[in-house]
Amino acid sequence: MKIKKNDKVKILSGKDRGKSGKVLQVLPAQKKASIEGLNLSIKHLRPQKSGEKGQRIEFPAFMDASNLAVICPKCGQSGRIGYQIIKAEGQPEKKLRMCKKCQEIID
Repeated sequence: MKIKKNDKVKILSGKDRGKSGKVLQVLPAQKKASIEGLNLSIKHLRPQKSGEKGQRIEFPAFMDASNLAVICPKCGQSGRIGYQIIKAEGQPEKKLRMCKKCQEIID
């Protein structure tokens, strides 16, 4: 999955289309991500004790990674992410993320 925690992403589809935010949590096995302050869902909680009131809690729900585009920190545009393998002498190869528009390394 090409999206990581703390990336800035733009939402491509859904009720918050066009908005951007920071990734809070990623579930790579399910290809889902949670974005700060966006795609909010409401959870109703019953009162636990007598005399207490119930609550409505808003929390950012997970959304599919295919509906997100990473915003490049160098050029500031949203777009696709590719990989580049860098070889250094005496060290193992590193696979780094790269912006397809400006060809800059993100990691």
